[in-house]
This record gives sequence, C-alpha cells and structure tokens, in this order.
Amino acid sequence: MNPALAIHWPMVAVLVRRAMNEILRVPGAAIPGVLAPTIFFLGLTAVFGELTELGGFGTEDYQSFIIGVSLLQGSGFTGAATGVNLARDIEAGWFDRLLASPAPRPVILAGTVLSAALRALIPAAVLLTVGFAIGVSWPGFDGLALAIIGVMGLATAAACWGCALALRFRTQSAAPLMQAGMFVLVLCTTSYAPREHLQGWLHTVATINPVTQVLEMVRQGFLGTVTWHETWPGLVTIVALVAVLAAFALRGIRRMAD
Repeated sequence: MNPALAIHWPMVAVLVRRAMNEILRVPGAAIPGVLAPTIFFLGLTAVFGELTELGGFGTEDYQSFIIGVSLLQGSGFTGAATGVNLARDIEAGWFDRLLASPAPRPVILAGTVLSAALRALIPAAVLLTVGFAIGVSWPGFDGLALAIIGVMGLATAAACWGCALALRFRTQSAAPLMQAGMFVLVLCTTSYAPREHLQGWLHTVATINPVTQVLEMVRQGFLGTVTWHETWPGLVTIVALVAVLAAFALRGIRRMAD
C-alpha cells in the first residue's frame, strides 16, 4: 500500500463512508444505475438472442454471453455518478473545504473513487440475481471473483474519469459527458458478438478498445473455463486505466487547489 494511503487510511475510510451514506439518504439516486443494466440485459437477450445460431459464435447461451456487458455497464454508470456527485460538491463549496484540509491530494481522490468500487457491487448483485434466475450459467467461484474484480476495477476507472471531468468543468452539466464516455467505451467492444463476427470500423475499434480485454476476462467464467491467458490482459488493462485516469484527476485537484 502507498505510505500516504496507509497513514491517512482513516480519512480515506471516512470519505468512502460519506459517499456510501448517500445510498441511505437518497436511495432513489441508486435506482437508475441498478435498473438500466438489468433492463439492458433483458432487452438485448430478447432482441439478439438468436445470434447464437450464427456459425462459430462459440456458445448457444446468449444470456451468459451478454451478462458481462451489462455488469460492466452497471459499473461504468456507477463510476460516472461519482463524478456527478463530486461536481455537486464543488458547486456547493464542500470540496473547497476538503482541499483546505491537510489531507494529501491522492488521499482525497482515493476516498472519492473507492466508494464507486463498493457501490458498483449493488447493480452487479441485482443483475446476477436476475441472470441466474433466468438461466445464466454459474461461472464458478473463480469466474465470479474475476467478474467482481472487473466490475470494481472498471467502476474505479470510471470514477477517475468522472472526477477528472468534474474538476475540469466544475458543474453537474458535464454529467452527460461522463456517462456517455463510459457507455460508448463499454459498447464498442465485443459486446453483442465475438470479434470474428464484427465488421468494418466496429471490428477495428473493438480490437483496440482496452475495455474489450476487461470484458473478455469477466465473460470467460460464464462461457467456459477460466484461464490465465484470458485473465491477465484484463487485469493489466484495469491497472493501466486506473493509473492513467487517476493521474488526470489528480492533476485537476492540484490545479483547483492552486
């Protein structure tokens, strides 16, 4: 653990707890992040379920194929909502008081984005409950653990993205950009079909999109056996996304504090 985080861990925990308490204070705010990926999952299963009849699709269970996409969408929406909440705190002046505290800037960011990783477990739990109820394959404990890691990791990266935009624009009006950025990033992967069935620009974008690696890591347990070959690219991608986006968010905090 980073020494700064170890020393200031109580402050990180307080910031995380403050963000988590919002679920109790305003439970309705969590409903869109829970319902949207679940409705998306059910709708896509009904509309595109027959795609498995294409040759070389690799599975006859479209529900198990698509659930990984909905899990990542839920985590992306939850992470983006963290940026919206930060923009609200900036507009209300609360974040200025936080910057005046002796807490190091990485500690402030960590307390903000780690709450997103925990909140992302709520839509994931609802989605998995619905999925298993209608026949999604059990991924095994190793596959389920990787799915949770993927959900929490992408939520952290999305929170860093949302915070960076909140610190740049300092208004909740930037919310559509936060949410749309994560939605497009998850959508332009091997979301609806294997890479071999994608054509044109979508095939190219899905190939270079780093979230594709995270999706394939999350998806593997639901479709078959978990392997290290399919796992390590997703783990590396999560670490890289969080590192890069956190750097942008920290830059925004330092500029705001100056």
